Amino acid sequence: MNSTIESNPLIERLPKHLKQFIKPQVYEDYTPINQAVWRYVMRKNVEYLGKVAHESYLDGLKKTGISIENIPNMYGMNRILKEIGWAAVAVDGFIPPNAFMEFQAYNVLVIASDIRQIEHIEYTPAPDIIHEGAGHAPIIANPEYAEYLRRFGEIGCKAISSSRDYEMYEAVRLLSILKEAEDTPKAEIDAAEKNVLELQNNMGELSEMAQIRNLHWWTVEYGLIGTVENPKIYGAGLLSSIGESAWCMTDNVKKIPYSILAADQSFDITKPQPQLYVTPDFAYLSLVLEEFANKMALRTGGLSGVQKLIQSKAIGTIELSTGMQISGNFTNVIEFEGKPIYIQTTGKTALAYREKELVGHGTQYHAEGFGSPIGKLVGINLAIEDMSPRDLSAYAIYEGERTTLEFEGNITVSGEIITGSRNLRGEIILISFKNCTVTHNNTVLFQPEWGNYDMAVGKKIISAFSGPADVNSFDLITHVPSSETIKPKKTAEKTELEHLYQNVRNLRNGEKSEMSLEAIFEIVSTKHQNDWLLSVEIAELLQKEKSDILLQTVLCHLEEIKLNRPNVAHLIAGGLDLILQKETI
Repeated sequence: MNSTIESNPLIERLPKHLKQFIKPQVYEDYTPINQAVWRYVMRKNVEYLGKVAHESYLDGLKKTGISIENIPNMYGMNRILKEIGWAAVAVDGFIPPNAFMEFQAYNVLVIASDIRQIEHIEYTPAPDIIHEGAGHAPIIANPEYAEYLRRFGEIGCKAISSSRDYEMYEAVRLLSILKEAEDTPKAEIDAAEKNVLELQNNMGELSEMAQIRNLHWWTVEYGLIGTVENPKIYGAGLLSSIGESAWCMTDNVKKIPYSILAADQSFDITKPQPQLYVTPDFAYLSLVLEEFANKMALRTGGLSGVQKLIQSKAIGTIELSTGMQISGNFTNVIEFEGKPIYIQTTGKTALAYREKELVGHGTQYHAEGFGSPIGKLVGINLAIEDMSPRDLSAYAIYEGERTTLEFEGNITVSGEIITGSRNLRGEIILISFKNCTVTHNNTVLFQPEWGNYDMAVGKKIISAFSGPADVNSFDLITHVPSSETIKPKKTAEKTELEHLYQNVRNLRNGEKSEMSLEAIFEIVSTKHQNDWLLSVEIAELLQKEKSDILLQTVLCHLEEIKLNRPNVAHLIAGGLDLILQKETI
């Protein structure tokens, strides 16, 4: 495979805080067994999904350049994805939900470059290149769905998390790693599963992020399309699981018309899904997404928006009616008659307008936090932002004037105005004071000894969302996962088996092989008796060569494996169905 890096402009324009998650895809690390696993899953998928998947799937495989025979090379994928306005990057397993969705907002697919072990060939809870590359990538060739995915990322990355959401992310990441790793002690898996279950049962009220993750799961990952009576598959989790793609079509799985109610339906990544949602078409997905977005603090703002940011204990942003944006860790809000009248951040804070930091108002200047009244002045119907120059002069809101501003809810700002800043519409968005005192009733919120006081101007909070307004305001390159993916162990036995797989691969590709099929089968059947996939591949080549005597020997060997390992019997039968064109052997 060509390992020359093919750049994609979409990757180049990613912000630094997203680039920290990108890992190199070392194509040479994929073993011949990995390639055989990919080939088996893809051949089964294409054969079966051609009947039950949305029509975009097979067409998308061709458009995205994904081969049935070889694990996709990310650089080659990017060369082709560029033609449909997308890109792909490799990452290490699960990444935080906000980051995952923000990648989507930039039209970039996140692909976990590891591949499942043969023991988990039907399904793995860990993200892998089969799930991402063979599941997500083909469907984005459909323009309507691709726009839904982009828009979902754009809205989803603004969803506010609770302080427990990150705990859940780390717990799920660890569980997926342990379940996919070789020889993980059962006690460790049980403990990790127990931790996930306990968190699921004690999450409290679902955060915006938890709800939008549910919508993502029931559409992008496990979505069905069409009618409840005759659905087709488009969700990547189903497209990449040869077990669950068949299971989901049975009556064992309840089919429910898709609606915003799916936002409250949680999921368990370790088990087959007991219910799935069916959207009539891709356009309807976008309608539900907008319906959900209309309920988010991103669009509603207000007191509840600030309260969500306080509960998140993470960097967030509020936007005022003037367009002024305040980003930081919100720690307090004073309310009056159900409205926020004063907000407070603690620690590094930045002020911005239209996602661009205001000059002189970055985290170095506002290193200790920021507080400001919100709302109107007492007894004055006209908000400060709506005042004309004559109004401002009448109320002594003027450079060089000492003034006292009494806001609704008994917030008082008293000091000498230094200057003011205006937005593009000419509205005042920021007023700076010296010798300033700010009080709420008898509580002092700011005093002259602390320096100059900057007061944000806005009669209400129109938006609240996760993350900073200007991503360059904060150092966001700080993510260190608490768990690392566990690479398969190298043993002499496995090395020998991989060598056998490589020789079969060479023979199939018409390349030089060190051994004949008969010699390869002799070794695998005597020294690697639990392995079934290589014998299926040998049977495929023998069928093409019309080597009936050796073929019958291989088939008999596979029958023995089916008896000794009933858990893989259906996998052997499924592989042979493709070769021998019959339902059973």
